[in-house]
Amino acid sequence: MNTTKSAKQNNKTIKIVYCGILIALSAVGALIKIQGSIAFDSMPGFFAALFLGPSYGALVAGLGHILTAVTSGFPLTLPMHIIIALEMALFGYLFGVFYRKFNYAIAIILAIILNGPIGALVAAFASVLLGLPFNGLKLFYAVIIPLTLASVANIVLAYLAFKAINRNKLRVQNESKKI
Repeated sequence: MNTTKSAKQNNKTIKIVYCGILIALSAVGALIKIQGSIAFDSMPGFFAALFLGPSYGALVAGLGHILTAVTSGFPLTLPMHIIIALEMALFGYLFGVFYRKFNYAIAIILAIILNGPIGALVAAFASVLLGLPFNGLKLFYAVIIPLTLASVANIVLAYLAFKAINRNKLRVQNESKKI
C-alpha cells in the first residue's frame, strides 16, 4: 500500500515537472508573435492536454496567453486578457476531453473552431462589455483570420508532437520487450 502511494506521488511530481517545462515553452512561444497578442504560446497547452490531461492543458494554455499578453504589453487591457486567458484554459481543457471522448480529428476540428471563430466572437463581445475603443465587429474582423490560422498551427503542431512522442514511446517499449 505504501508503494502505491509513493508511485502515485512520483507520477504527480513528474506531471508537475512536465507542466513546468511546457509553461516555459509557452513563454518561448509567446515571443513568436503572429499579430498583437496572437502567438505560438498555446501549442504547449494543447500538447499538455493530450500528454498530461485536460486540467494540465488548461493550466498551460491559460498561463501561455498571460505570458503572451505580458510580452505584448497587454494591448487589449488586463481585464480583456484575463478573459482571453480563461477562454484559452477552457479550450485547452476541452481539447483534452474531446480527444479522450472522440478521436483526434474531431478534437482538432472542434478545438480550431473554439479557439478561432468562437474565440474571436467571445473577444468581440467582451470588448464591447469592457468598453474598449477597438471593439465589437471591428475587433472580430481584425482577429478572425490570424487567430484561426494560429489555432490551426498551434493545435496541429501539438497533436503531431504528441503523436511523435507516443510513437517513440511504443518503439522503446517494444525494444525493451525484446531484451
